[in-house]
Amino acid sequence: MDIKKDDLTGADVIALIAEHLEGMFASSPPESVHALNLDGLKKPEITFWSVWEQGELLGIGALKELSRQEGEVKSMRTASQHLRKGVARYMLDHIVSEAKSRGYKRLNLETGSMEAFAPAVRLYESFGFKECEPFADYSEDPNSLFMTLEL
Repeated sequence: MDIKKDDLTGADVIALIAEHLEGMFASSPPESVHALNLDGLKKPEITFWSVWEQGELLGIGALKELSRQEGEVKSMRTASQHLRKGVARYMLDHIVSEAKSRGYKRLNLETGSMEAFAPAVRLYESFGFKECEPFADYSEDPNSLFMTLEL
């Protein structure tokens, strides 16, 4: 698997972002969906990566800079045909490593609290993420689970 910093212009990447958004809206009420669209992912505080193997897109992930000391995991998604192959673990390891190299002290994320998000929560917990209060611009939401990792 190869991770590359992505410019968000490739058809495969655009399609996977659309699939990600579609999945988020299918699993959560609209007011509880915090996934970024293509334009949101192009903001300067976001670094976006894609995971490839032999020319095939396996997954995506992003890191949003909240401050010079803090980041947020965004847009983690594995292509449906590549689930349970370690793609998300590979991407999350990359994001955590990047956050450490930037000197962040904390890495945060928001995910859904419903059963559909249980595999993601287990992955985050396996990296040491713990539940926390809402951070940045988030507020309490019964459909959201907030997690943090001290780096």
